[in-house]
Amino acid sequence: MKVILLEELHGRGGEGDVIEVSRGFANNYLLRRGIAVKATDGNLKQLEQRRKNIAKREEVRIANAESLKQKLEAAPVEIKAKVGDEGILFGSVTSQMIVDAVKAQLDLEIDRRRVDARQSIKVVGEHEVAVSLYREIKAALKLNVVDEAGNAEPAAEEAEQAEEVVAEAETAAEETEVAEEAVEAEETSEESADEE
Repeated sequence: MKVILLEELHGRGGEGDVIEVSRGFANNYLLRRGIAVKATDGNLKQLEQRRKNIAKREEVRIANAESLKQKLEAAPVEIKAKVGDEGILFGSVTSQMIVDAVKAQLDLEIDRRRVDARQSIKVVGEHEVAVSLYREIKAALKLNVVDEAGNAEPAAEEAEQAEEVVAEAETAAEETEVAEEAVEAEETSEESADEE
């Protein structure tokens, strides 16, 4: 059955698109909820008259989605969760938790159904989640999952350990360099003594 969409239907099309769907989906979902109308001759003529307005609204929606994408990708969002041993969460980060954190920290509204949470987040650290904003426009939202108890996260401990190793290596390199200079100075003084 052909229908004309009155608003965006995720994965199917946007306002003004004529799509083919099953009769049951059209009658029981799209038509009842006012998301679409049947693609009759009269409705198709009305659609042609409204195309300019639809195109303007489409441009505005795309611009808004691009703006929202930039805001979401600008800064990471911190999510606090209960953490057990070795940085593993009790449960996982849900799309609703992500939406709540975005609202609280960035003051932006996103629909939880637009958050791609196919891969469950079950460990502390930095993660990236895709958020579908409008049609093909997606934002890569950076999440920083931390322990709500305030304990140092394993990733931070590993980073501190790595910094300590680097500092020790630099100190050892400096000591080696000083020792090499001392040996060179001794060799130079011995050569000078031999020449005399």
